[in-house]
Amino acid sequence: MDVRFKPLPYEVGHMKIGALSRETGVAVRLLRHYEAQGLLTSRRSEGGHRHDDPEAPAAVARIRTLLAAGLPTKVIRELMPCFVGVGTELQACVLDHLKLQYAELDSRIADLTQARTALGDLLEASTRALTHA
Repeated sequence: MDVRFKPLPYEVGHMKIGALSRETGVAVRLLRHYEAQGLLTSRRSEGGHRHDDPEAPAAVARIRTLLAAGLPTKVIRELMPCFVGVGTELQACVLDHLKLQYAELDSRIADLTQARTALGDLLEASTRALTHA
């Protein structure tokens, strides 16, 4: 009986990008972008194939959490080494940084609210002028 070696879809302890994409629900193209931005690290096989560490799905989840919080990739890159355990909690030393980001977000929300009000006033005045013309 001829038993042939069937390669695993990933090396033991490492995952190919397609498997990481399936596990996290994040497109391969976006995972490559994360790597280009320095948010994810991987190693390359002799054939040039990318292999991610077993912790990569947790790292992707953290990246997605920080992106959802409105943080730019530059900030996320700085925060990635500061996670505690396997969750999304960060070390106390970065709390001031997060508070600054929070304050900047509040400022942008205030600016957008003001712009929305001004646009609403403009629409209302224009609609009123059209109905009286």
